[in-house]
Amino acid sequence: MRRTSRGYVRTTVETCHDVTMAARSIRHRLVGNTVVRTVLSVWAWFVLGVVIIVWVPLVALVRLVTAPFDKGRYYAGYLFRKLTVVHQWLNPLWRFRTSGVKISDPRRPYIVVANHQSFVDILLISQLPWEMKWLSKAEFFKYPLVGWLMRMAGDIELVRGKRESIAAAMDACRDRLSKRVSVMIFPEGTRSSDGELQKFKDGAFRLAIETGTPILPLALDGTRPALHKGDWRFGVTDAEVRVLEPIETTGLSLDDVSTLRDRVHDLIADELALMKAG
Repeated sequence: MRRTSRGYVRTTVETCHDVTMAARSIRHRLVGNTVVRTVLSVWAWFVLGVVIIVWVPLVALVRLVTAPFDKGRYYAGYLFRKLTVVHQWLNPLWRFRTSGVKISDPRRPYIVVANHQSFVDILLISQLPWEMKWLSKAEFFKYPLVGWLMRMAGDIELVRGKRESIAAAMDACRDRLSKRVSVMIFPEGTRSSDGELQKFKDGAFRLAIETGTPILPLALDGTRPALHKGDWRFGVTDAEVRVLEPIETTGLSLDDVSTLRDRVHDLIADELALMKAG
């Protein structure tokens, strides 16, 4: 609102926001109908399957061609993530948006951290226009096609609870960073069961300080409705990933791990509150 001699009037920004929210409400009502959502979910799963099948030989070809000069598998991984962009374009139930800081140098490595609401977080973050290697559960690498794509892309396998696997995963993260490729870690360790931001674990922040790598925080909102527990159908959602300002770790020591962890946690928590407020 702004005040004039005739009282308060709505600004253009507020009007546009109201129009956007009204259009979103109409779309949710239309495609959220049980029958419509069922039909569109069948279509979206079909499209996802087809795109994955098409993508396997494409990523394999890119990996083969770039292997002599791309030791960090940047280009194979970049193409792999674009699979999710194509699927989102063709899935009318989901609308994804990226916002926030623009990264000028995609080969400047960061340790990227984000809150974790849903499996769909992976698809949403992959809309960002640069490549990063994902620290992922070992189970994902066992899936046909998707697991092959993850291996070709150079993603990092982790067996939870096994110290040897954790140590190997951290070494793999250091390797990717040394090859000028960012690493993506969910510091909560697992998806939030209630959508609320959980405590962060130390691992990502310890690694950032040990390697002198900046932290790049992301705030994610809107992915929880995209998949309903116990329902094979997709939900209707408008989700957003917002890139926050990078945090340098130069000059920090391991004594600063908890301070850095809590600082990033609070930054993401504050940004989520703003995003939820609209």
